[in-house]
Amino acid sequence: MATDSDNKKKKEKKQRKTPGWVAELRYGQSISLEFFKTNAWLILVMVVIVVALMGLRYKTKTKMAQIKKLNVELQRAESHMLDEKSKYMSLIRETEMNKMVNEHGLNLQFQEQPPYHLSKTE
Repeated sequence: MATDSDNKKKKEKKQRKTPGWVAELRYGQSISLEFFKTNAWLILVMVVIVVALMGLRYKTKTKMAQIKKLNVELQRAESHMLDEKSKYMSLIRETEMNKMVNEHGLNLQFQEQPPYHLSKTE
């Protein structure tokens, strides 16, 4: 029986020793108040740097979202520009054709209605 209790105690000691410095750090045993007093400026600088990096990351993400939005707007504007350009080129061609027809005296006019298709019905 003595060996069973000894084995349990050894296992408990091994389990306690395994984490080591992590357990001390977790329970605050290795860091004293003096450590914070002497390194307060360093801790403060580190906190400021971390907050600044978080702000920079947020700023970058918002700028990236704005860039995506502006790219979509640019693509729509380019599409609209191409559509307007094609309409303008069509009007120029139509005007040139009317000018040529009038110069040659062909007496042709642009029809507003499409042509009618007549079919034979009995």
